[in-house]
Amino acid sequence: MSLTEARFHDLVDATQENLEDVFDDSDLDVDVENSAGVLTIKFENGTQLIFSRQEPLRQLWLAARSGGFHFEYDEDNSRWVHDSTNELLSEMVARLTLEQAGAELEFEEI
Repeated sequence: MSLTEARFHDLVDATQENLEDVFDDSDLDVDVENSAGVLTIKFENGTQLIFSRQEPLRQLWLAARSGGFHFEYDEDNSRWVHDSTNELLSEMVARLTLEQAGAELEFEEI
């Protein structure tokens, strides 16, 4: 079953808000910008995480120093899952934050 457009946007909005909150509440020196549905996290060392919605595919995309990653929403388990490795978005964001900023943050399963 594919997501409706409205449900997709609600899920991405909620996910981006959740991510913003984690970064805002952390001790990391980051710039958080959410503009036109794209969430950009800029770390002190100049690297970034960029979260964008791909409406036609109903996917959430993540661009990082190590590459681009595509996530599909798993309605049964209420979480974003990488389309080829099945890694959860929350796990990948935690791993990439450690790789790019050297910081360990905890993200709820999202």
